[in-house]
Amino acid sequence: MVAELATSLAVGDALPAAEFRQVWLDTVFECFKLDPQFGDTATLAPWPLVMKADEWAALARTAERLAAETLAAELELPHRPELLRELALPRPCRNAIREAARSGAPPAIARVMRFDFHPTAQGWQVSEVNCDVPGGFIEASGFTAMMAARYPGLRPSGDPTAALANALATAGPVGLVHATGYLDDRQVMHFLQRALTTRGAEALLLGPDEVAWKDGFASAAGVALGAIFRFFPGEWLPNLGRRSGWQHYFRGSKTPQCNPATTLAAQSKRLPLVWDRLAGSFETWKSVLPETRAARGVAPDATWVLKAALGRVGEEVGIMGVTAEKELRKIERWARRRPRRWIAQRRFEALALPVGGGSIYPCIGIYTVDGKACGAYGRAAARALVDGNSRDVAVLLED
Repeated sequence: MVAELATSLAVGDALPAAEFRQVWLDTVFECFKLDPQFGDTATLAPWPLVMKADEWAALARTAERLAAETLAAELELPHRPELLRELALPRPCRNAIREAARSGAPPAIARVMRFDFHPTAQGWQVSEVNCDVPGGFIEASGFTAMMAARYPGLRPSGDPTAALANALATAGPVGLVHATGYLDDRQVMHFLQRALTTRGAEALLLGPDEVAWKDGFASAAGVALGAIFRFFPGEWLPNLGRRSGWQHYFRGSKTPQCNPATTLAAQSKRLPLVWDRLAGSFETWKSVLPETRAARGVAPDATWVLKAALGRVGEEVGIMGVTAEKELRKIERWARRRPRRWIAQRRFEALALPVGGGSIYPCIGIYTVDGKACGAYGRAAARALVDGNSRDVAVLLED
């Protein structure tokens, strides 16, 4: 696998400092990425990940099969309340998903997912699917396009923001629902809003509690919405209070949504524990996801990793020798006290790529929109855990 990695994925040459400075400025001011630093660390990498085009095509096909299997599970789960209890969803969310079996889940539009692939000693493996509110659009589209323009002979794998905007633009006014108090969420919404307006669609920046509901139809500021793009985690919705109408994001809405909040069931990392009791096939998932089991009685060691069922952005992941010792002990304690909110996943041997005088652990997040692969979000970590400290990297293809 190490030899294969060297020929199919590599770190490209870094741009000269002055040239990359211009890319950095354009990403900030043209693509609204107003947080290009994490603490004292720059989040944008001055070098790309270069992948062979045929390797990308193979991963894209795998992502499309994973999307189909995930969607099948998502559609079945509202009708299987006995399984919903095992996914560690907050009770209000679980109840709302169960009610979707009676009153109907919101009609879906521009169904978007992102599958995170890691090169390992066992081949490409997937750590998780982001099928509730995947992010990374500025980096995967705007930043990547700017980097590609400076590397003759290389090209982006696609443009997930364009694919998403194309699928949403024909619906009419689009409500871009997000956590308005978070800068990183707001900037993504500005980026998507521009993509929609350039396609002639009206797009409104909204908090989830700014949407009014009547007879199942959504509106905001007196404007009837043709679709909702939700960039607000599903498990946060009940915190808005009953009067906000948050339940409509799960059930009873007649306004198409990207993504319906029922996707939260498939987002749970405990989903593999109920695969064998669902009607669909999960053969692709089983071929790329490390063995997953209940967390009870498992401690992080050389064989097993502990993960929170609804953890995001690499948070609440316990890997011995990687996660800080204090955090690792805290995760182990939480998992011991509430094992039904955690899973144990067999540890894979992540492979590193050399860069400069050190090395990085790459992750390739592949987006699908309506089941079709449409681009990649690259990240690079200094350790074998991709989290908020990781750098954003352009993924470019070499034919």
